[in-house]
Amino acid sequence: MRDDTYLTWLSRETKTAWWHDSADPAELQQGLERGCVGVTTNPFLTSVAVGKNRERWAQDIAVVLTQSLQPEAKAEALMRIAVTRAAEMLTARFETSRGRDGFVCAQVNPLRAGDRDGMLELARRFHAWAPNIAVKLPVTAAGLDVLEECIAAGITVTATVSFTVPQVIAIAERHRRGIERAGRNGVAPGKCFAVIMAGRLDDYLREIALDNREPVRETDLQQAGLAVAKRAYAIFRERRYESVLLVAALRGPHHLTELAGAELVVSVAPPYQELFVTRQFPREERIAHAISPDVIDRLCAMTEFVRAYEPDGMAPHEFVTFGPTQRTLAQFAECGWKQLESVR
Repeated sequence: MRDDTYLTWLSRETKTAWWHDSADPAELQQGLERGCVGVTTNPFLTSVAVGKNRERWAQDIAVVLTQSLQPEAKAEALMRIAVTRAAEMLTARFETSRGRDGFVCAQVNPLRAGDRDGMLELARRFHAWAPNIAVKLPVTAAGLDVLEECIAAGITVTATVSFTVPQVIAIAERHRRGIERAGRNGVAPGKCFAVIMAGRLDDYLREIALDNREPVRETDLQQAGLAVAKRAYAIFRERRYESVLLVAALRGPHHLTELAGAELVVSVAPPYQELFVTRQFPREERIAHAISPDVIDRLCAMTEFVRAYEPDGMAPHEFVTFGPTQRTLAQFAECGWKQLESVR
């Protein structure tokens, strides 16, 4: 690997960190060599990793398959194999950073997005897998309740299936409440990573724009998730939230380069890593560069963008009905969790 890549510059010269977006060990090793400080997984990524590593993990997978587990328990056991292997690879980073970096995500069953008791039980189990697990919870009303409980109990959380300013504000507020509860009980609170799936918001708005013939340009739509991320970052700085923003679902290099210099995390999948290590991008901190007001004005003609962009655009009980939430939960369930349940 060249030692003068954009990813190297980002890691060494700015406050912007990046996580590796894959559970495959060979890909993760390359991500570590490129400077990642954490790992994003989800049911789809863990299903892919299990499929690609059947031979490497044959003994552990065989143990799971011979236990006659119920489908959900089998999916969890298979996910544990992929997640804990990744956690082992990040242990050194976790220890040398004294728990600041080195986290690996483990996502609860997406079919339980409204099940508080079920998600909390899963979170407690996942937390026990390794010291550097960040339990992934969906940002629904139920998920926010579980998030607060986890933080108060010292469990680190990545709050995902999140696309909007009101969602990440809700995450940060519930994280803060969890911290206060932990303090009253003498518990070290869990950390919290607040996700914005920027590219998934862009995808959703693009479909709406086409269907409704909205007066927006493709170049506007490509900046929608970025506009949300920049506004959220400004609010987090102003309110001094303890949560760390984590921008995911990249759809182009701009989702990273336009955030450079921000004190946040960007999740980068291997294909985009290749772009950042083989192509040159301006090495400039661009977090303070605002999205053009004309772009924002055109996007604000779309009701769904306003819901995503305005701090009071949605209430927590509406998060589960937001289009990208339902689409993402369905993908994680059908293309991830259920695939793990069906492994033979």
